[in-house]
Amino acid sequence: MSGRSVEITLMKAGRTKIRYPAEVLTEEGGRLSVRAPWAAEGVRDFGFVRFEPGDVFVEHYWRDRWYTVKEVWSGDGTLKGWYCDITRPAEIDGSGVVVEDLDLDLWVSADGSEVLRLDEDEFEASGLAATDPEAANRAVVALDELEVLGREGLIDLLDR
Repeated sequence: MSGRSVEITLMKAGRTKIRYPAEVLTEEGGRLSVRAPWAAEGVRDFGFVRFEPGDVFVEHYWRDRWYTVKEVWSGDGTLKGWYCDITRPAEIDGSGVVVEDLDLDLWVSADGSEVLRLDEDEFEASGLAATDPEAANRAVVALDELEVLGREGLIDLLDR
């Protein structure tokens, strides 16, 4: 049901990285889409994009995919791009979403001119390939898939 509030919890290495409220936009099948304001303190400047107070994220979670896709909108309504987290499939219930971040990320600029693989060094350092090789393999496959989709246009991804 749209309009209800849920809590988003992002886990990393068994600990809560961040938790924040979001408003449900749609829920159909294995996908939940929510809207939430930038939830961290202050500005986070990545060089290729800045996340800052006033930004709004439209976030898409799937029960059967190894990633989440976050549309990043500025406070004035301009699309900045898509930040994609490689995660285990989302645990979605009536009160919220829990996802485990697997360190790999992808950025796709709004005009599609930049498609950047991020944090591959963090992924290597995490040791996931040794502790859970199947999950590590699925994470790499998901990043490769998202990179192709990013180069082709992520809107298609959100429509299927």
